[in-house]
Amino acid sequence: MKQTGTSTALALLFALSALGAGDVEAQAITCQFRGEPAALAERPSPLDSVEVRLGDDAAKLCYGRPSARGRTMIGGEDPYGSPWRLGANEPTTLHLPFPATIGNVPVQPGSYSLYAIPEQGAWTIVVNGNTNRWGIPINPDVRRSDIGSFEVETMPTSSHVETMTFRFEGSGTSGALVFAWENTMFRIPITRR
Repeated sequence: MKQTGTSTALALLFALSALGAGDVEAQAITCQFRGEPAALAERPSPLDSVEVRLGDDAAKLCYGRPSARGRTMIGGEDPYGSPWRLGANEPTTLHLPFPATIGNVPVQPGSYSLYAIPEQGAWTIVVNGNTNRWGIPINPDVRRSDIGSFEVETMPTSSHVETMTFRFEGSGTSGALVFAWENTMFRIPITRR
């Protein structure tokens, strides 16, 4: 779908309307999703974001939340060994207003897409500089914008997680984005530099 200036403005308005009126700091970083607000609200994979507070500033992770719906996703629909966008629709994007290290990949302030190469056991997480694209395919053109990658160890969840989710855990200048879906979870470390 080609995005027009109007749909961009509406998507940004949609992102801002999802925030509380008193959340001025979070409004500085908005999630950008493609499409009209009504169409965005009807997506089968709901839009979500996670605030990543490191020090006095907040970063934001924006993503779509797919559900398993009786399917085997990790290692099935999303096969082992193949790049996967870590969500649905647009690429999962981390917006950083400060320099940071994601895993072991140092980055400057800016926006970065994250994708994974799932395996049984350790997964590879890739930090990519191209956020102005659809989430798939992750082809050689997309991979030319890879900045770096690192491995994360997976662990089982305590119960089945139907809808993919991220949350942030941390304090001070370091923490982690915690991914959980189906029976798999892992942590993506983030440290402010």
